[in-house]
Amino acid sequence: MRDAKNDVRSDYPHFLEIPTRWMDNDVYGHVNNVVYYSYFDTVVNENLLRRLGQDIRQLEAIGVVVETSCRYYQELSFPEVIEAGLRTVKIGRTSVVYEIALFRQNDEHPAASGRFVHVYVDQAHRRPVEIPAELRAIMSDLYVEVPDAA
Repeated sequence: MRDAKNDVRSDYPHFLEIPTRWMDNDVYGHVNNVVYYSYFDTVVNENLLRRLGQDIRQLEAIGVVVETSCRYYQELSFPEVIEAGLRTVKIGRTSVVYEIALFRQNDEHPAASGRFVHVYVDQAHRRPVEIPAELRAIMSDLYVEVPDAA
């Protein structure tokens, strides 16, 4: 995974505010590492649902997660509001690679960054299929060319 520590907000074309919850913190007083993956899933699927205007679970082809990763640069904790930046860095025939950066409000550099890969499959047989055109258009709107992103 590419290190996005020095990325800035303008490197991400889409943002979603995600309020942290009391239960997100662990016994050490910061957001538990597994919760970051929930934030990644939220920003990716919120964008698809909102832009498509329909429930993505009802499509013939659905995106299944085949890879995720995260790098942590600073602690986040409740009651912060996180601003999740989203971009696509690779759009293939059946898969898409997203990069996400989690920012504190008013911070220019991310507190964490991640990679999230969807492979599109037929709902009935769970075999890879081409990304539907309407989803590909949404993904293309978020595309940013990033060295060493694939």
